[in-house]
Amino acid sequence: MDDTSSSYNAIPPSQDSSLSVPASPTHARQRSRRSRSRRRSLSEVPDENTALLRSHHSRVRIHSPLDTPRATLSRNHSYVGTPHSSRYHSRHESWGHRLMQALSDHPDPMSESKSSLFAEERIWYDQFTSTDWVHDTIADSYRVKQLRSRRDFWGKVIVLFDGAQGWILSAVVGVLVALLAYCVDVAETTIFDYKDGYCARAWYLREKRCCPHGPCTDWRSWSEVLGGHPFGEAWTEFGVYIIAVLILSVLACLLTLATKTVVPSAYRMSTLDEDLAAEYSRHPEEHDNFSDDNVSPREIRREFIEPPSSMVYYSAAGSGVAEVRVILSGFVLHGFLGAKTLIIKSIGLILSVASGLSLGKEGPYVHIATCIGNICCRMFSKYDRNDGKRREVLSAAAAAGVVVAFGAPLGGVLFGLEEVAYYFPAKTLFRTFFCCIVAALSLKFLNPYGTHKIVLFEVRYKIDWEWFELVGFILVGILGGAFGALFIKASRRWALSFRKIPVIRKHPLFEVVLVALVTGLIGYWNTLTKLPVAKLLLNLAAPCEDDSKDDTLGLCPSSIDEIPAVLRKLLAALVIKGFLTTITFGIKVPAGIYVPSMVVGGLMGRIVGHLVQWMVLRFPHWSIWGTCPLLQSSTCVQPGVYALIAAGSTMCGVTRLSVTLAVILFELTGSLDYVLPFSLAILVAKWTADALEPLSIYDLLTNMNAYPFLDNKHKPVFTSELAEIVPRVRHGRVIDITGSPLVPATKLRSQLELLHRAGELDGGLPIVRDGILVGLIPAPDLEYALDNLEDESSSMCLMADVPNIDEETPERDPTDFTPYIDPAPVALDIKSPMDLVYECFAKLGLRYICVLRNGRYAGMTHKKRFVRYMRELEEKQHEH
Repeated sequence: MDDTSSSYNAIPPSQDSSLSVPASPTHARQRSRRSRSRRRSLSEVPDENTALLRSHHSRVRIHSPLDTPRATLSRNHSYVGTPHSSRYHSRHESWGHRLMQALSDHPDPMSESKSSLFAEERIWYDQFTSTDWVHDTIADSYRVKQLRSRRDFWGKVIVLFDGAQGWILSAVVGVLVALLAYCVDVAETTIFDYKDGYCARAWYLREKRCCPHGPCTDWRSWSEVLGGHPFGEAWTEFGVYIIAVLILSVLACLLTLATKTVVPSAYRMSTLDEDLAAEYSRHPEEHDNFSDDNVSPREIRREFIEPPSSMVYYSAAGSGVAEVRVILSGFVLHGFLGAKTLIIKSIGLILSVASGLSLGKEGPYVHIATCIGNICCRMFSKYDRNDGKRREVLSAAAAAGVVVAFGAPLGGVLFGLEEVAYYFPAKTLFRTFFCCIVAALSLKFLNPYGTHKIVLFEVRYKIDWEWFELVGFILVGILGGAFGALFIKASRRWALSFRKIPVIRKHPLFEVVLVALVTGLIGYWNTLTKLPVAKLLLNLAAPCEDDSKDDTLGLCPSSIDEIPAVLRKLLAALVIKGFLTTITFGIKVPAGIYVPSMVVGGLMGRIVGHLVQWMVLRFPHWSIWGTCPLLQSSTCVQPGVYALIAAGSTMCGVTRLSVTLAVILFELTGSLDYVLPFSLAILVAKWTADALEPLSIYDLLTNMNAYPFLDNKHKPVFTSELAEIVPRVRHGRVIDITGSPLVPATKLRSQLELLHRAGELDGGLPIVRDGILVGLIPAPDLEYALDNLEDESSSMCLMADVPNIDEETPERDPTDFTPYIDPAPVALDIKSPMDLVYECFAKLGLRYICVLRNGRYAGMTHKKRFVRYMRELEEKQHEH
């Protein structure tokens, strides 16, 4: 297509001659409007699972665990326009909004200058689309300008209250996250002990609370309760343990399956959780490549396009960190942050962790905290009705999840900055820090473990490290990075082999039963692997003189002769825990990977620490040791330090967190002496892991799920121009108003359906006149406008401003689509460098860019197309 203008001049007008030039388009449309009534835009009250674009051809079905449909949520309308319409996440007016309305009685002074921008009347977001960052920013600017237009006392009060809303919301989120974490911590530790017995004097107490000073008669084991029947004391306890593991795992899985959501959509993603066996999604292609304008789009679809398969996801499965990261980048996943997901994931997390599976609760805390932040946004309309502002709160909430997981306020702030946050201005940074401090103080006040510690595995090291230990620290850093990279490869290999079995793929519950059975059979007989992961990490990292460790585990040898036995026990636990962690990751239960990966690394680090300890005891006269052999009977070497450093290094290899992990380890130990060893080991671990496996576990999940996630932290090397990703102009993708500003609604509906079939639910249709780009109408707005027409088959829609000669100002005409049109879409020349395109998508948050050639319209490229191009480019660069 060398001559764009000629191709546009060849496009026939959409109307016949009798309709192309009416005497008064506005007057003609007003006569037809007076004879019909407008339909209500929403026929049902939406909830957390309701999709935002409610079209007649796209439905969301929420299934029960038995795969029976419980409810059907129809997407009939987008979000614009009538007084009755409301945002998808707004049930009723929030009390903050009501207060501000009560205090404000002045109309908007800018109402006449907004043109196509209505503060609450433009964008609804559909499933699997990206938010309109630019519009959200502009809408908030109008809102702030309106608030500041009042100069009286109440106006100042309103502005003050508006500025305080962010701080109030951060404090509320911090307290609620800590409260929910307290409930989960207490419940899961109590239920975990039920696998071994119960407290006779108070059944709701865990073993530590029942017998605070050691073994006592109040705690009764199940073999004692059953009298050793029917298999004897040891085997009876083993049988009860296996049954308890299976019951708890199955219950957690059934709860997770209750969040199953089926979405028929053309944007074919593989899955939406941590099932690495997902099929790679087939990117939708442009199927409207046709030249015969007399062929209807429906005929084209029947001939060329196969019906899209349904997407299935479980919003409570896995950790949810990858999805939170994608949501914070502007991607829309309804249900992932709703109240239903919050409740089910919290209960399911208690059961899955209590079952003894090799998983952790720390990753899901990030997802749960983000759910709380999302729900709390409904307190204030400023955040409830603006997705850009909402994501500032979600970033703070995600950071608070890390705080209650690791007891590290600074680490939580850095986690939000390094891992999940896409847009993190200084204002958001300070509010995130405030939210993290509130969460940490609240959890410390609640004291979930009765030890006045925020988390179970806080440790303190009183002996400083020696210079010769730097070699050991670097070694565990290399091994930790290698273990993390190999875990990613092993998880992918396991998923692409075992989970490809049809029975396993079709019945996720069967896989959970098998994993639970293997975990119980293998893990029961090893005293280390039988422990909960957080308690095991505490015993691995704690120094031998610490009272919090379990002396019965025998991890502190008093002489050189006892070290080989300890090494054998640790090596067996390392093999078992590594295998169980690999097969557990990705099953359909709430599960995190943070602490399990740290436990595997801790076992490896403890082995290295004992080897260094053995060398010092075996060769005490070597001058390199200095005074270390004489410091204690077990030398100055603390294997727990090696365990914690290796734990952080392995987690770094899995997640590729760096500065965040160093600060978290520092806050866990509270010792400035070990900041250098922690930092050095994590630095080496990241280098090693990047060399062995370029993707982190969350990058892998993002790629395999085909999320349209544009990574703004890793920019590829571009040498191309925008022309490389611009598809050729097709008639079905352009609204041509050269002959007339009136376009039949039936043609607009056909063009909209073509966009939907191509997966561009958040795309748009450019409007051209004589080949010149004069505007663009987003697909969600176009769908809403069409759905509000009473008689779509005969309606003519106005797509450009026409002078109104009527004296009276009528109410808004449903056939006037100009309020929905963006008169100034972002456009770049087709020869623009790809670096500029990247900056526009990454920094401005655009969903699409219009393309010009010599000032004339030459096409449009979508963010999803650019993301796909980036991934292909990165794959080629990795190959070379």
